[in-house]
Amino acid sequence: METIKTTLRIAGIVKESIVDGPGIRLVVFAQGCKRRCPGCHNPQTHPFDGGKIININEILEMIDRNPLIDGITLSGGEPFEQAEAFAVLAEKVKEKGLNVMTYTGYTFEEIMKNLNTKAGWERLLKASDILVDGRFIQEERDLTLKFRGSKNQRIIDVKKSIENNRVEIILI
Repeated sequence: METIKTTLRIAGIVKESIVDGPGIRLVVFAQGCKRRCPGCHNPQTHPFDGGKIININEILEMIDRNPLIDGITLSGGEPFEQAEAFAVLAEKVKEKGLNVMTYTGYTFEEIMKNLNTKAGWERLLKASDILVDGRFIQEERDLTLKFRGSKNQRIIDVKKSIENNRVEIILI
């Protein structure tokens, strides 16, 4: 019998953001990241024992209380380090008719390669509408980019990329 993950370790939540994806978004910052990119915008999210534990239902209630929310953004830290629980959250958000944007330090290709070996990765990827992939690279930092920090990062249409078996970039 599969155990459903109902809690997340998070660094924090921004209840309304217009800089973390299209429209008005609720942003959940995962706690814990192995990548620890130099110059990371959120270095406080790196330790796996930091932050706080929250029940997914508490996040869903926040969304329900705000009719202006267009979607949810999963950021970090690294959401794929808690992929099973973030997948549950993302699927429940999709059931509400909202979209899901996920930031990850992994590339789309790394995720695809590990879909069957990493618990929850396939579910989280498929529950994400938009994926911003790739490590933050200080030397490629560009403050003029929309929704990403460095030029190597891509904004990907997940559904089209899976259907076409190649990365489909969204031009925003």
